[in-house]
Amino acid sequence: MLKNTLLTLVALVIAIGGGAASVWYALQAQKGVGAITVGAWTAFPDIGTSEADPYSKARVSREGVLALGRAEGLAFVAERDSTGEALKRECAYTIGGNFPIARFWTLYAADQSLDVIKTEKPRLAALQSYQILRRPDNTALISVGNHPLPGNWLYIQGSGALYFVLTFYDTPIASSTGLSDITLPQIVRTGCHA
Repeated sequence: MLKNTLLTLVALVIAIGGGAASVWYALQAQKGVGAITVGAWTAFPDIGTSEADPYSKARVSREGVLALGRAEGLAFVAERDSTGEALKRECAYTIGGNFPIARFWTLYAADQSLDVIKTEKPRLAALQSYQILRRPDNTALISVGNHPLPGNWLYIQGSGALYFVLTFYDTPIASSTGLSDITLPQIVRTGCHA
């Protein structure tokens, strides 16, 4: 009898622990159910709608974020550069190319919880579309790193994982038809210091 009770407890621990671990993994992943990927960038277009999948709803509830509705905008997250390498705060990057049509957009460097990286300086690790210097062909090039560079520069510091969050507000790409033919800026690693 004790053997059966012990086996039942072990089975319950494995089942509950395995279920909790799989849910935790699904909520942490930037890819998965309901995600769309454009180059290095991933978004969940249904996250602020009634059609959102259960994992997206749980992610919003757990993080306490105000999800954008489809008519309000769309947020893309990058955790890897355009070659597939994980983004690191110790490295410098350029983010360049065309930005889709939007009334306003923001770009910020984030930690694993997707909060803006604190820089301990007056300069934030964030940029927005009204600050950006554009090239004659309307593309933009943004340098990311801890050393200032001319032009558009996004300051980051520290070490560890890095994420970029690019949010478009009041944009036609948020509709399901606008997602099929968009291109997003490339993320290119330009060097690392360690």
